[in-house]
Amino acid sequence: MNIILALIIFSVIILFHELGHFLLAKYNDVKVNEFCLGLGPTLFGVTKGETKYSLKLLPFGGACMMEGEDEESVDDRSFNSKTVPQRISIVAAGPVFNFIMAFAFSLILVGSVGFDRPVLTGVKEGFPAQEAGIREGDEIVKLGNKKIHLYREVSVYTYFHAGEDIEVTYKRDGKTHTAVLTPKYDEESGSYLMGIYGTTARSKGSALETLRYSAYEVKYWITSTIESLGQLIRGRVSVNEMSGPVGIVKVIGDTYTQAKSDGVFMVFLNMLNMCILLSANLGVMNLLPIPALDGGRLVFLVVEAVRGKRMDPNKEGALNFVFLMALMALMVVIMFNDIRKIVM
Repeated sequence: MNIILALIIFSVIILFHELGHFLLAKYNDVKVNEFCLGLGPTLFGVTKGETKYSLKLLPFGGACMMEGEDEESVDDRSFNSKTVPQRISIVAAGPVFNFIMAFAFSLILVGSVGFDRPVLTGVKEGFPAQEAGIREGDEIVKLGNKKIHLYREVSVYTYFHAGEDIEVTYKRDGKTHTAVLTPKYDEESGSYLMGIYGTTARSKGSALETLRYSAYEVKYWITSTIESLGQLIRGRVSVNEMSGPVGIVKVIGDTYTQAKSDGVFMVFLNMLNMCILLSANLGVMNLLPIPALDGGRLVFLVVEAVRGKRMDPNKEGALNFVFLMALMALMVVIMFNDIRKIVM
C-alpha cells in the first residue's frame, strides 16, 4: 500500500509538471513528439494525432519531448524556431504548474482543517523569551526580516538560525513589541531555544483567510526548500541528510500508517499535505540554474536574449548531458543513503 500511494503521488505531481510544458507548447504551436510518465523503455504507448502518449518502465520521472528541443530541426513548429519569450514560457510552465498544484491542494487542506496561527501557548521558565517579557497569547509576526504567518515558520527559522541573536516582533492587545533574544542551548532537546511554546493545531478562518493562508502554506514549503538548499551550500547540511525517492516512499508510508487509524479522511488530508510539500519542492528544484533542469534552460534562454544569438547547440547539449549524469550520480548516492538509513 505504501508503494502504491507513493507511486500515485509521484505520478500526479510529475504529470502535472509535464502538463505545464505540454499545454504551453501547444499554445505556442510547438510540435510535441511524445508525452510520457516514467523513464527508460516504453511499457505502453498510444499515438493520437502527432503525439505519442506512453508509460515507461521506471516509475520516477516523465517528459514532454518537443520537436527540435535537443536537436536541430528544420520544422517551423520546432521548439527552437520559436521566439525567446515563447520558449521561456514553455520551459517555465512546468515549475509554475507545480506551484499552481500546490496552491490548489492547499486550498482543499486549509479549507478542511484550517491553519496554524503563530500565537504562543506559553513560555519556558529561565529562557530568553520569558526574560524579555514575552508571554502566552502573544502573536509572533516577524523574526529578523522574515514575516511570520504560520507557527511552523517559527520552528524552522530558529533551526536555520541556531545560535544567532533573533529580533522577535510580536503583537499583544493590538500593539506591536520588539525584543532581541539570544537562544539558549537546551541539553534535553540538544538545540538552541528561545523558550516559547506554540501549537501546530489548526483553526479555520473566513473564505478570504483560507485563500490567503493557502498562499502562505505554499510559501512556507517553497522557502523551507530554498533555505535547506542554502544550508547544503554552506555545508551546514550534508548530502547524507538529503532524501530521494526511497526516503520519500518511507515518509509517505510512515505518514499513512500513523493516519489510517483516524480514518480515510485523515489519510486523504495527510497525503494531500505530502503532495503540497513535494509539488512545491519539485517546482523549486527544477528552477535551480543547473543545466539539464528547467532552470538551466532558462539561463541559456536569458543569455540568448541578451546576446541576441543562441548558444552553440552542441555545447549546450554537452553541458546538459554532463550535468544530467552528475545529477543521476547524486541520486544514486542519495538512494544508497536512504536504503542504508532504512536498513540500519
